[in-house]
Amino acid sequence: MRIRLQQQPGNDAKKEREKEQRVLSRRTQISALLMLAMLVAGCGAARPVKYYVLDVNPAPANSPSAQIPVTLLVGRFIASHLYHDDRLVYGSGPVQLGTYEYDRWAEPAADMVQDMLVTILRSSRQFQSVSKVTGNARGEYVVRGHLYSMYGVDQPELVARFSIQLELYDPASRTTVWSQIYTHDEPVQGKNVPAIVEAMDRNVTAGLQQLSGGITQYFVSHPPQQAQPGK
Repeated sequence: MRIRLQQQPGNDAKKEREKEQRVLSRRTQISALLMLAMLVAGCGAARPVKYYVLDVNPAPANSPSAQIPVTLLVGRFIASHLYHDDRLVYGSGPVQLGTYEYDRWAEPAADMVQDMLVTILRSSRQFQSVSKVTGNARGEYVVRGHLYSMYGVDQPELVARFSIQLELYDPASRTTVWSQIYTHDEPVQGKNVPAIVEAMDRNVTAGLQQLSGGITQYFVSHPPQQAQPGK
């Protein structure tokens, strides 16, 4: 006589539940380990942001007094939004530009170059006064600028590229009486961001000094008319 043992249906359901619980437990452990790894990575030391400035050192003026009796106002430069931000710009290929995330100017590039131009024009002592355009400032001529490029680029050697146009505007006649463009690629002595900034410092200083000399030369060639007494 054969005896057939018949398994109770409840045993299969119990084993299946235990198997599902083991699988769920493994998944929970794995998820917890992943979350822990993410938290550890997030608690790591953040990369510090480095800030840079262009330090202009104007050449000493030959004359201690103003030679040209005009007042100049320097307006805010027209520039791409990239240069109205504080991030350093780099070139990648012939048409592509990008920005560094952790390397920045102490102030937006366009504003910094404007301040440098004011400093150079003042230090020349060639003009009666030089100031930035403000709500209450008055001047006989306005220096306007367009900043085209200010970035490091490989071509294939690494250079600091700077291109700017300045013009001298006469509000009385509503005409532009002088205009000049400076464009130059300054070789970079190194392969890091500080080396690019040092090359850019040389390039911007040389360019603004050259353009400042051009403004002075215009007034030497076109002496401003002196107002007659009583008129």
